[in-house]
Amino acid sequence: MATDIDLHLGKRLRRRRRLLGLTQQQLAMQVGIRFQQIQKYECGANRISAARLWQLSEALETPVSYFYDGLAEALEQQVTRPERSDMFSRKETLDLIQAYYQLEERPRRRLLDLAKSLHAEGGDPA
Repeated sequence: MATDIDLHLGKRLRRRRRLLGLTQQQLAMQVGIRFQQIQKYECGANRISAARLWQLSEALETPVSYFYDGLAEALEQQVTRPERSDMFSRKETLDLIQAYYQLEERPRRRLLDLAKSLHAEGGDPA
């Protein structure tokens, strides 16, 4: 049975893999396992050992600590605001982040200002 920590690590693994544009198969090949194991890690069905976490961090070019970033906050958030905890694991959110960072600085600032103004207006663009 997955614990909240296993689920957090799995979400962080999925997020980093997607941000790098890797498939589960590609990541699995880099660490010498089957893609089904990556699936199980990402959904929290299987725990990630310390040695495997090290391999994954090397393959994803990130420190091991990345996987634990925000863990305390995520555990607290699940108690106070459970609907928001899944927002950052959605593909749409990751696509938006990738597109945002492909822009130059000035268009990024303008897009952020637009999003904030739409939110202030209640999300109604008309």
